[in-house]
Amino acid sequence: MRTVFLDVGPLAHLAGDGTLQGRSLLDSESLIAAPGMGIVVMGDTIEKISPSEELQEEYGAASSRDDSNSETTVVSLQGNAVIPGLVDGHTHLLWAGDRSRELSWRHAGKSYKEISNLGGGIQDTVRSTSQATDEHLLQLGYARMRSALRTGTTHLEAKSGYGLSTESELRLLRVAAQLQSMNHLPSLDLTWLGAHDTPAGMNTDEYVEQILSEQLPRVLEQGIARSADVFCEPGWFTLEHSEDILKSSRAGGLDLRMHIDEFKDGGGGELAADLKVTTADHAHYTNHDSRVKMEEAGVNTGYLPGTPYSMGSQWPNFNDSIEDNFTWSIATDFNPNCKTISMPFLGSLLAQRCSVHPLAALIAATRNPSETTPHPSGKVHGRIQEGAVANFNVLNGPYWEAWCMQPSDTPFLSTCLSGKILHH
Repeated sequence: MRTVFLDVGPLAHLAGDGTLQGRSLLDSESLIAAPGMGIVVMGDTIEKISPSEELQEEYGAASSRDDSNSETTVVSLQGNAVIPGLVDGHTHLLWAGDRSRELSWRHAGKSYKEISNLGGGIQDTVRSTSQATDEHLLQLGYARMRSALRTGTTHLEAKSGYGLSTESELRLLRVAAQLQSMNHLPSLDLTWLGAHDTPAGMNTDEYVEQILSEQLPRVLEQGIARSADVFCEPGWFTLEHSEDILKSSRAGGLDLRMHIDEFKDGGGGELAADLKVTTADHAHYTNHDSRVKMEEAGVNTGYLPGTPYSMGSQWPNFNDSIEDNFTWSIATDFNPNCKTISMPFLGSLLAQRCSVHPLAALIAATRNPSETTPHPSGKVHGRIQEGAVANFNVLNGPYWEAWCMQPSDTPFLSTCLSGKILHH
């Protein structure tokens, strides 16, 4: 089936190859087309982008009549702006339980580590997740992905990490793979995060040995995860532990991701650069020299602005990364302590609270993270161009900037997901 979208308002296509850095993040002339374009979608792929008038001559005018026998459907977007499908490059999608009480502990001055010692933190979620059935986890994941889709996310990365044993980590990846096969959900890119914390009753050296000798080989045998990740942070996994796990994961064919420098500069940026990982996320306290090395090594900095928002800490200066020509993206970090899976909310934090230009924020939520979390079809995504996956959002209005100005609700009338139009 072919669908022709006429009368597109401003089209923030963001077309091109690779990531964008520096002042190119602000190049609206090259990245945004004036009103009047049209988009032709064939199957799940963008077939053609041309002036709306030319496409109307070729395919006819939009019709309110439902002609299910026709091979081509023509739709008018009535001047509403269009942006690419949003790409959420860092989520902890599958977990059960409720850690809301930790908000009171944080207000009492407790640190993340102190809360963990009180029985909260990752271990609390691990206990709750272990008690949840596969069906319950599947229902939770489905609801969360539908929520993400409603706010324009068409693809997301999802980690395990709330199992912390071989069988439970494999279970989380298996449930995530079930979600991958469901219709009308964002596509998924799956990551194994067995090194998220040390399970109760073990020390970290013992657990790392178990990861290397048992858990990682089973993950590789299962064949579901595309990437490996490690929570490389003082008090969790040391630089040496992280390096051992990541090198062994790469030897097994997994792509590499890292959590680094969330609470302080623990040297994670240096290791990320040395290993040339795909993306090093959080990085809120990474020093400037390490950021330079990361850029030279081709490492993306995956900022997670929802986390400092939820934890009551300070945001890094995102505009510094623009001025320094660093490669960066944003993601929700959806997890039990940061329970937002809305990319437009993150865009609002950057544009309306951190003085980041809305175009730079949009690129950090689309084109740049698409390079760190590929689409399962192998096609380009995170931008609107011929040959790319037909993932894009239709805004409820004539200005593309509206994508990040309605954080309490979806700013989108509809989302085209792999060529199928879904109305919100």
